[in-house]
Amino acid sequence: MGQEKNPRRAAETEALATSRMLKVSPQKLNLVAQLIRRKPVGKALADLTFSKKRIAGDVKKTLQSAIANAENNHGLDVDDLVVAEAWVGKNLTLKRGSPRARGRYGKILKPFAQITIKVRQVEEQA
Repeated sequence: MGQEKNPRRAAETEALATSRMLKVSPQKLNLVAQLIRRKPVGKALADLTFSKKRIAGDVKKTLQSAIANAENNHGLDVDDLVVAEAWVGKNLTLKRGSPRARGRYGKILKPFAQITIKVRQVEEQA
């Protein structure tokens, strides 16, 4: 009698995690996302831990959430996980301003971004 169950957005061997409203521009966040794409999760966590970028800590929390989702919700083996995809999107932009010379107005845009990380279980080749 109820609603149909929503289909999974990922395959059976995949898990997702999303962080929204990160106070950084999407362009800067994409630089950090490029560091971890197509890497094993252990190497990706190490890269984020020692990165000098401020937003790397938030990306690390999102990756840890994706790993926990894979382990607890989907029963995947953590040792065989690889960061399959990491994509970045725009979120809202705060519009601020500052007075400039001759009565003009200087626009200041404060962008927010979001990141989605997908991890996939890959069998190791012997």
